[in-house]
Amino acid sequence: MEQKIKQDDIHLGENIRKIRLVAGIKQTELVTMLQLHNVYMTRETLVKIERGIHHVSVSQLRAIRDCLNTTYDELLKEEQ
Repeated sequence: MEQKIKQDDIHLGENIRKIRLVAGIKQTELVTMLQLHNVYMTRETLVKIERGIHHVSVSQLRAIRDCLNTTYDELLKEEQ
């Protein structure tokens, strides 16, 4: 079973959303990009992740990082 990353103390979902919007990528586009990385996720799941109500698996986070061309530091950073 793959480890899940809890979003309790981090702003992972918010960070994913911000980075995605800055890159000009729509949710449906990101889901398609993830599927090309063999990570199958629905748009509804992405919405829940961005809202912080769905845990992210390690493989999902890696694929999101790659698709958004960002770093783990940017994805996991806390609000300033």
